[in-house]
Amino acid sequence: MDPNFRRPIRRAERLLESDVPDDPFLLFEVWLREAIQADLYEPYAMTLATVGPDGAPSARIVLLRGFDRAGFTFFTSYEGRKAQELAVNPQAALVLFWPEMERQIRIEGRAERTSEAESDAYFASRPVESRWAAWAARQSSVLPDRATLEAAWEAVKARYPDGNVPRPPNWGGYRVVPRTIEFWQAGPHRLHDRFRFTRIDTGWLRERLAP
Repeated sequence: MDPNFRRPIRRAERLLESDVPDDPFLLFEVWLREAIQADLYEPYAMTLATVGPDGAPSARIVLLRGFDRAGFTFFTSYEGRKAQELAVNPQAALVLFWPEMERQIRIEGRAERTSEAESDAYFASRPVESRWAAWAARQSSVLPDRATLEAAWEAVKARYPDGNVPRPPNWGGYRVVPRTIEFWQAGPHRLHDRFRFTRIDTGWLRERLAP
């Protein structure tokens, strides 16, 4: 490692009860906005954890592509491993981690497919190269070599040279409808601040957790 390298660290203020609103989405919006304003490399990156048919967990990185009070949205192939696992067990967990800001958000809930209209709208907003790739790659399938993948991409490119690429029927969005949302702020001496929101009939139950 370069001895002159210093990871920028921003020690945030302590997270006190007076700073935490009753609505977790309000705090999520503030933290995400601050991560974007801090010019982090990929503030939308989040870990998605699912459970396979054998009960074993699996995790990978996806990108947050929208959120509102209905939930947190990402897009992917409906044929890949994550989609196959969600079809069997729709319970999922998300984690956003911003080490430079010493913050983490954990989200647990049920994953549901977005509407076709939502999936169409997002797919149309993607770069044309990404839209070609969605048709070319059958996610998680076994390939003999990279040349096979590149040939499939070139074939799709030739099929839609004008860039008017429709959304593949096996591609779309998921929305994780949260059951719990937890905010973690690093503290001195490992005395971190943690607040968990749990969905109840009347809204959200807010609790401070020990670090």
